[in-house]
Amino acid sequence: MEIRMVDTAHRTFIADTFGRPLRNLRLSVTDRCNLRCQYCMPEEEYVWLPREDLLTFEEIRELVNIFSELGIEKVRLTGGEPLLRKDLPTLVAMLADNPRIADLAMTTNGILLSEQARALYEAGLHRVTISLDTLRPERFKRLTRRDSHAQVLNGIQAVPRVGFSGLKLDTVVIRGTNEDELVDLIEYGKRVEAEVRFIEYMDVGGATQWSIDKVVSRAEILKRLEHHYGEILPVRELSSAPAERFLLPDGRVFGIIASTTTPFCRACDRSRLTADGMWYLCLYAQRGTDLRTPLRAGASHPELKALITSTWQRRQDRGAEKRQELRFRGALVQLEALREDPHLEMHTRGG
Repeated sequence: MEIRMVDTAHRTFIADTFGRPLRNLRLSVTDRCNLRCQYCMPEEEYVWLPREDLLTFEEIRELVNIFSELGIEKVRLTGGEPLLRKDLPTLVAMLADNPRIADLAMTTNGILLSEQARALYEAGLHRVTISLDTLRPERFKRLTRRDSHAQVLNGIQAVPRVGFSGLKLDTVVIRGTNEDELVDLIEYGKRVEAEVRFIEYMDVGGATQWSIDKVVSRAEILKRLEHHYGEILPVRELSSAPAERFLLPDGRVFGIIASTTTPFCRACDRSRLTADGMWYLCLYAQRGTDLRTPLRAGASHPELKALITSTWQRRQDRGAEKRQELRFRGALVQLEALREDPHLEMHTRGG
C-alpha cells in the first residue's frame, strides 16, 4: 500500500487524496448540551447516545495517542457542551501529558466555565473558545431557550483571571437575529481581551431551520463593519485555521469563518471523533468510521493505526464546497433522519 505523506513545517503527516494532512482533531466528549440554540439544537428533545457506548477517558487517551503518532498536533475538546462531561479536568491532564499535542483547546458555551476554569487551566488546557451570539440577555433567552446569559459572561471573565490567554469568542451570525450586534461584539471583545470570530450560519446536521436567506455572508459582515470602523485590512498569514483574520484601524484583529459562502475544504485538515468513537472526516459527512468497536474488541495499537491511516488516505470529502454547488439548497438532514441516527447531529460530532 502506498502511503502518501506531506512535510509541513518539518513534521511529517499522512495525507488524503487532495494532499491534506491529518493534523487537527475535534474531540467530542459528550453529545449532551444545556442550551437549545436555534442553529444547532432547535428541538427540545433528542435521541442521545447510549451512555455505555461513550468512550472512557483511557480509551480517548489511547486513540489520541495513535492520532498524534500519525500527525495530529492540535486537539480541541467539544460537545455537545464539554463541561457537562464529569471530571473533564482529569481527561485534560491525560491529554496534556502527550508531548506531540502542541495545542490543546476547548470550545464551550461558558455556562459552567467559571466554576471549572481554574481546574482546567491547572490540568494543562492551553486555550478556550466561548460561544457568544448576543450581548442582550432577552435575545440570548430567545435564541437558546435558556436564561443563562449571566453565567456565560461570568465564564468569559474567569478565563483571564485564572491565567488563560488567547481567548476567542465565536458568534454565529443569523439574519433577523443578531446581525445588528457586530460592532457591539467587537467592542466587547476589546474589553475582555478576546478575538471575536463571526461564523456564517451553516447548513449542518441539526440545523433544520436553516435557509440561505438567513445567512449573513462574509462580504456583508465586512461591509457592515467597514461602515462603522473605516478601512479593514486582511491579515496575511499561512494557516489552515478556519477563520480569515482582519485588522481594524486601531490594530485589533477579528475573524470570519465563511464556510457557507467561501468554503475552505481544499485546505481542511480537520476530522471529528464523537463521544462514542465514530470518526468523521468532514462536518457534512453522512458516514463515519467506527473506532470504538475494534478498540474494545482488542485491536492492537498497530491495527488501529493502520485503520486510521487507510481511512484518511482515502478521504475525498469537501462537504461545504459540494453544498455550495447545489442549485437548490435546504437543510442538510431532515428531522426524521436525525432521530434515526443521532450521529448526524451537529451537537454529536462537535463543531
